[in-house]
Amino acid sequence: MISFLIALVLLVAGYFIYGRLVERVFEPDDRPTPAVAKADGVDFLVLPGWKVFMIQFLNIAGTGPIFGAIMGAKFGPVSYLWIVCGCIFAGAVHDYLSGMLSMRHGGANLPELIGHYLGKTTKQVMLYFSIFLLMMVGVVFVYSPAEIMSDIWTPQWATDLLGANAFWLGLIFIYYVIATMMPIDKIIGKIYPLFAFSLIFTALALLASLLFKHPVLPEVWDGLGNFGAKELGFTDPVFPCLFITIACGAISGFHATQSPLMARCVKNERQGRRIFYGAMITEGIVALIWATIAMYFFYAEPTPGYQLMQQAQATGIHTSAPSVVNIVCNEWLGVAGGILALLGVVAAPITSGDTAFRSCRLIVADVLHFEQHSIRRRLMICIPMFAAAIGLLVWQMANPEGFKTVWGWFGWSNQTLAVFTLWMLTVYLVRHRKPFIITLIPALFMTTVCSTFLFVSDQALSLPLTVGYALGAVVLAVSLVWFFVWYRREKNNPKPANP
Repeated sequence: MISFLIALVLLVAGYFIYGRLVERVFEPDDRPTPAVAKADGVDFLVLPGWKVFMIQFLNIAGTGPIFGAIMGAKFGPVSYLWIVCGCIFAGAVHDYLSGMLSMRHGGANLPELIGHYLGKTTKQVMLYFSIFLLMMVGVVFVYSPAEIMSDIWTPQWATDLLGANAFWLGLIFIYYVIATMMPIDKIIGKIYPLFAFSLIFTALALLASLLFKHPVLPEVWDGLGNFGAKELGFTDPVFPCLFITIACGAISGFHATQSPLMARCVKNERQGRRIFYGAMITEGIVALIWATIAMYFFYAEPTPGYQLMQQAQATGIHTSAPSVVNIVCNEWLGVAGGILALLGVVAAPITSGDTAFRSCRLIVADVLHFEQHSIRRRLMICIPMFAAAIGLLVWQMANPEGFKTVWGWFGWSNQTLAVFTLWMLTVYLVRHRKPFIITLIPALFMTTVCSTFLFVSDQALSLPLTVGYALGAVVLAVSLVWFFVWYRREKNNPKPANP
């Protein structure tokens, strides 16, 4: 567990050291924030700093740092490197700067920011891309909690009339409609901090169990290859698949669609590092804990965890993330752990889904110039939005490979959105004569990851690895040349006024 403990210390140190450096690059000040200057009592209103942090954490987390970390841990201890380096140098920088830039632009959503810095054509592409991604978030994060709840309890009449899953799916979508339309302080502001606390408390309780058991786990110096190829028959290449699989916990483009929600509720810019950078580091810690638990479950020596836990002994090895969560929480934390696991596995994805739909509503409203103070105007957007989401969900349920297909493209779309956000932030830093290297390197790396994934993935071109890697290198070279050609031209332009 030495690698795990070192990684944990590095994440905490990253917040205090690199986080402060990034804050100095941005230079927050005391100007009025959108929550103050544009207060409307619905989407723009001041919330306490601790509450904004907890909502931001839950909005960006959901089950991402749990399921993604468990699936990524199949690769072995190389996942530690990605969580630590990705979180400190890419994800937290991405979240902080996108949130703060939204604040400087009056609470602007992501497509608006991309249009301002990358042009109108890119804005149009990212507008539809963002709406599509947010719809997929709502769909992929609704089915698994409905399935879990249907296994626990469903009224007999509902099972006979609708089917167990359909009953819970209907209830969740009703909640989605209510939460998406209500003022942010009525539901999200009241119950989300509780769910965020349960997610953090569960992770800390499992951390204590890990430290008490102190199992022998694979270390980083044991090798950075794919451990799962031999032990689990998990043959995906580390590059690029690890960097798509572990998104939340390292870097996730979805976060840039959520940060504007909280940028509209922050009282002072100086709270930004604690809220945006801090929430991402917290998510990284949660991901690190769950990755370590998964490695205990799959690879602990001399006996892996799945051979020691009673539920796993009875049913054999489980490689699905929800199964690992339930088995470990029930075994280590008892009844209380089962309840907390239920909150994490059921409530967390539901909350991510409803904030995704809320972001989608606000993006569409900004495009159509629909004020959102009246319920009628909110319904005009919500009804067709939810109808489209239900259609996608029906297709997913009817298709045997539906969930795998939607999840795979969701993962790629998520990281591709991060690519556009990082390039947007790089342009901002260049134009304002700030150290742009802090976003340029992550932008180049994630551009290479996403393009290479398209080349080698079975769901895309499925080219041989050597060919895919060569083409990924070509994309990297072209991106680098394009940037420096643009940079030579841009640096001669006058510095614009601060937004």
